[in-house]
Amino acid sequence: MTAITTRPPVQPSEADVVLARESSRALGPLAQHSLRVHIEGRVEPVEIPAPAVRMLVDLLVEMAAGNAVTLIPVHAELTTQQAAEILGVSRPFVVSQLEAGKLNFHKVGTHRRIHFLDVMAYKQRMMTDRKKDLDELADQAQALDLGY
Repeated sequence: MTAITTRPPVQPSEADVVLARESSRALGPLAQHSLRVHIEGRVEPVEIPAPAVRMLVDLLVEMAAGNAVTLIPVHAELTTQQAAEILGVSRPFVVSQLEAGKLNFHKVGTHRRIHFLDVMAYKQRMMTDRKKDLDELADQAQALDLGY
């Protein structure tokens, strides 16, 4: 496994947002197909495989919404800080979850590393637990006739 290189997320400018919106609308219907792109000054077209086109459309949709974007390979190993940023929590919280055995990790020397797929599985569990808790609160509010 390799650690990811830290590249800052790309924050789109206002012009990028407009262009991304137009591009995502144009490419959206083609997202299930490979594309041949003709580049000025190049004789042969470049072929982009369908999965990459789908990812490109997703990236453009996020940029069109003004969101910063980054790309992380699924086999990546993350630092505790990178995992915290993905999860939207503090680094100390991630460390506490690692120590409690709620999130798998391994050590590289003295540093903790977490597989990206493990972080995403943990994030999904967090979201599922959060939804379950909110549903229980809503049920209790209904049972107590709190008016919402």
